[in-house]
Amino acid sequence: MLVKEILSSASKPVFSFEFFPPKKDEDWNTLFDTIVALSPLNPSYVSVTYGAGGSTRSRTHDLVTRIHKETGLTVVSHLTCICSSMEETSAILQNYVENGINNVLALRGDKPAGIATLDEAIKDFPHAVDLVRFIKKNFPSIGVGVAGFPEGHPETPNRMKEIEHLKEKVDAGADYIVTQLYFDNRDFFDFAERCAIAGINVPIIPGIMPVSTRKGMIRMSELALGARIPAQLLKKVLAATNDAEVASIGIEWATCQVQELIDNHILGIHFYTLNMADATLKIFRNIHA
Repeated sequence: MLVKEILSSASKPVFSFEFFPPKKDEDWNTLFDTIVALSPLNPSYVSVTYGAGGSTRSRTHDLVTRIHKETGLTVVSHLTCICSSMEETSAILQNYVENGINNVLALRGDKPAGIATLDEAIKDFPHAVDLVRFIKKNFPSIGVGVAGFPEGHPETPNRMKEIEHLKEKVDAGADYIVTQLYFDNRDFFDFAERCAIAGINVPIIPGIMPVSTRKGMIRMSELALGARIPAQLLKKVLAATNDAEVASIGIEWATCQVQELIDNHILGIHFYTLNMADATLKIFRNIHA
């Protein structure tokens, strides 16, 4: 089923989970234990990421196919412009169609290690919009999602220009937008309003990932698309005496985010799971308490 069909037919908020392909073979069973643990939450779909520069490309495709065949879940595969030729992309998409997988998330992707500039890593798709156009022209049966950035994209400080680029992707055929993780819902609501002003009328799905460790919080801020840590969250995490306390704080904070989104009738919420079930299960338990 296409994600756009899931969203358009939903009578209550749609929940989805994101996983990444394990680098070690022995971690595959652990990941599937996580998927099994989260299955009772009845996700409407799940997604699978690429590593930087498509470094886990083959593992992504293997995982997407395995989840589809073994669980029956609707799966969205990430697909990036970086280090991707039209020929390679066409072969990937044809394989997906033949295996009954009909949803992708079209992304530009991150610059891989060892390459000096982004231009060196780009082959046939300079921007995500070029990938969207290619998919819609050559594989019209495939549903396409794209990324959005509630706090703004660091490479496009002009927020109006950023939304223009996003609208180009929607006009090229993107069915929905899923956002980068963030910690302040005011950023999401402002972003959604900016999209509405620009005439973007596809569903916008907020991305939620709870802080789990102090080190992890710092890393979230250091990444190229690093999230802004609100002062109140930062204060609580810095006052925690161990990572177990940090995890509890992160779950409580994310629970409040999710509940506020539900109260504001958001169509869906996307959870970045980091291949672990515990935090997501606790958030769901809290919002249904």
